[in-house]
Amino acid sequence: MSIMPDSWIKKMAKENNMIQPFADEQKKNGVISFGVSSYGYDARVSDEFKVFTNVNNALVDPKNFSEESFIERKADSCIIPPNSFVLARTVEYFKIPRDVLVICLGKSTYARCGIIVNVTPLEPEWEGHVTLEFSNTTPLPARVYANEGACQFLFLKGDIACDISYLERSGKYMGQRGVTLPKL
Repeated sequence: MSIMPDSWIKKMAKENNMIQPFADEQKKNGVISFGVSSYGYDARVSDEFKVFTNVNNALVDPKNFSEESFIERKADSCIIPPNSFVLARTVEYFKIPRDVLVICLGKSTYARCGIIVNVTPLEPEWEGHVTLEFSNTTPLPARVYANEGACQFLFLKGDIACDISYLERSGKYMGQRGVTLPKL
């Protein structure tokens, strides 16, 4: 298994629509950087946010998720309350090749502010907007900026393709658009 370089990412984005829209170089003037890097792709967070709140005294239950658990926001930035959590999504839509697994890591700019980005792996032949989970680990409110870099995706190419892909398993998050809530 190998990590794939910028040349492969650019080729796959252009020829196979692996990432749309695609920034073929790092954009960083006055924004948190996004676009292709040496061995990854820094994706942007969209302007759609779901901020968790306790206003309705809802219980967070992955088997019975209540939409009363959050407040929806569409804005240029989002304030995450102290020790709280926000769901968002990438601007980019991903189409993962059959022989590739994608791992996501948070950007150092946010990590150094106590904002952690969590994303589960993007499996072979999965496609969609990636739902991003932002945790504010600080006792202070924290801001996340829409349409700027949020996390970096690393593309790991297997020596051989998998026997059964996410598409063939009929994965429940296949083709997701927008911020997608937990499904059972």
